[in-house]
Amino acid sequence: MSDVRDALGRVGYDRLAHALTACGHAEFTGELRVSGRPGGTFHLKDGLVVAAESPGAPGPEVLMLRTDRIDAERWAELVSESGGARWPAAMLVARGYAGAAQLRVVCVMALQDAAFAITAGRVDGCERIVGTEPHAPVAVGETPARLVQDAARKLAALATLPYPVSPDRERPLPATPTGRPLTALQQELLTHADGRRTARDLAFCVGRGVYTVTVEVARMLAEGFLECARTPAEIPVRLPPEVRAVRHREPPPEPPRALTVLPRREPGASGITDVLAPLRHGTSWKGFFRLRHGTAE
Repeated sequence: MSDVRDALGRVGYDRLAHALTACGHAEFTGELRVSGRPGGTFHLKDGLVVAAESPGAPGPEVLMLRTDRIDAERWAELVSESGGARWPAAMLVARGYAGAAQLRVVCVMALQDAAFAITAGRVDGCERIVGTEPHAPVAVGETPARLVQDAARKLAALATLPYPVSPDRERPLPATPTGRPLTALQQELLTHADGRRTARDLAFCVGRGVYTVTVEVARMLAEGFLECARTPAEIPVRLPPEVRAVRHREPPPEPPRALTVLPRREPGASGITDVLAPLRHGTSWKGFFRLRHGTAE
């Protein structure tokens, strides 16, 4: 598992794994909020993770709308009738839009996908919050250690693909058509890939799990259905003609000339004058003679 931690960022992975494991040992009930990119929240009950959500992964409502059993307009009506609940499970079952078993599967998929997105990103910190309830919990919770290890295994599997990608790094666009048939999911991804969307963005567009879409994007890049845009070439700056003419007429500046003769320096120029001996002026050879023999007039 050490290689996986190195790939994810050892500090962030260890911080998340330690925080979740500690919640499990303490049989904590509440939220574990993970700050970072994309970050997210784990909801625990008696030490088990019963829900998880992240801005980096589609929630259960997005996955449910993908099933084509209910459209956005009817979903809004159910939310309104249920008092603004984000996950109107009872109304979905009562109106026949989904069965209870199907809703449980959707919630488990959303939980695991959010855990993958949080683990694949940058983890800056973890904070416990007591007294909150998730909006789409699963009936049987996941142990924290198993949930994080499962996310790490998915990332390790991605790294072994011929063209490994990250959920929020590469921004693919359609490549030259190869003539080979595409699956329904591949066709959808090809429609939405425009060089600006990451695998995470495409997951929201098509209403599928971010892990599933990331794997598919990696395969399509390896098979030539998609490609990643190259770094744009540097654009040369073209100056106006009048500016180029002025620059052409101006002679280049002359380099500074090296000094060949040191400038003469007057005594006392340094400002230190109290240690300079007074200058003696001899008026004649007689004066010099008197100084020589110690005589004076």
